[in-house]
Amino acid sequence: MIELRGVRKVYPSHDGHPPVIALGGVDLTIQTQEIVCLLGPSGCGKTTLLKAIMGLVSLDAGEVRIDGQLVSAPGADRAMVFQNFALLPWADVMTNVAFGLDLRGVSRAERELKAREWIRAVGLEGFERHYPRQLSGGMQQRVGLARALAVNPTILLMDEPFGAVDAQTRRLLQEDLLALLEHSRKTVFFVTHSMEEALLLGGRLVLMTQRPSRIRDETVVRLPRPRPPDVEKDPRFIELKEYLWQQLRAMQISTAGHDG
Repeated sequence: MIELRGVRKVYPSHDGHPPVIALGGVDLTIQTQEIVCLLGPSGCGKTTLLKAIMGLVSLDAGEVRIDGQLVSAPGADRAMVFQNFALLPWADVMTNVAFGLDLRGVSRAERELKAREWIRAVGLEGFERHYPRQLSGGMQQRVGLARALAVNPTILLMDEPFGAVDAQTRRLLQEDLLALLEHSRKTVFFVTHSMEEALLLGGRLVLMTQRPSRIRDETVVRLPRPRPPDVEKDPRFIELKEYLWQQLRAMQISTAGHDG
């Protein structure tokens, strides 16, 4: 279980600009093996919140705990998938997928075995010796996903991982992710700007306010899992999407009015 209590993060002033309060006191609980999707206005601190759970940023107040243990640094129980792929450009697919295992001191034979298993699982068998520049965006993101899952984390943190690919590839990646999660049973915290993606993937949706960010709303997604191919036609899907849009729209209008 992930617990955030009063999480506050302030980025100091720079070039004469005032400090930025990225997180203004976030309280949130994520249950074990739950898939939670996080939405909010652009620039509201969603990525900062992920980094706080990962242990990549120091907090100005509050705390993050995982299964009761205080988070102060990255740990083997967590892995993160980024929007920009974050692959090693000089390394082939095999080396990229095995990278986290190498850092953990896993023997070469074992890490190559595990890497091959996950390369096969994400549909890239036969591309083990290809380099990132030889792969499409969708294939690169599959490598990133395989790298994260290869270290067998209990918590998977995903920062708009499909935001840089085309719509068709995005839908395929979403379906593949759901299939993988059905078998691996991870706790997933997924940041997205897409209401449709949140509804396709999430068991619970969390909305953040604009800065200084807090949790505005939490909604349980009462749709069948695994999601059927025509889930977007489900009246519950349509109703939830409209509800999310009204909430996000109200925040955007409020921000625009404040700026004006």
